[in-house]
Amino acid sequence: MEFEYSIHWRHRRNVRKEITDDVLEYCIKNSEVLRDKKWLDALNAIARIPPPGRMLKVVYRHKGKLLK
Repeated sequence: MEFEYSIHWRHRRNVRKEITDDVLEYCIKNSEVLRDKKWLDALNAIARIPPPGRMLKVVYRHKGKLLK
C-alpha cells in the first residue's frame, strides 16, 4: 500500500515515531470502512494495535476516487 501524507502528519511523524507505515496499513486493513463526519470524501479506520494495545484512528481517502 502506498501512502501520501498530509502536511500535518509530516510534522507529527517526527514526534510519533512508534506509528510506522506498517501500523497504518494494519489499521486500515483490519477496520470497518467508516465515513468521516467532517469531510465527505474521507474515511476512518479505528483499530487496536497489537504490541502496545492502543487504539489508533486513521483518516484516509483513496487517491483518484470520489465517494458518493
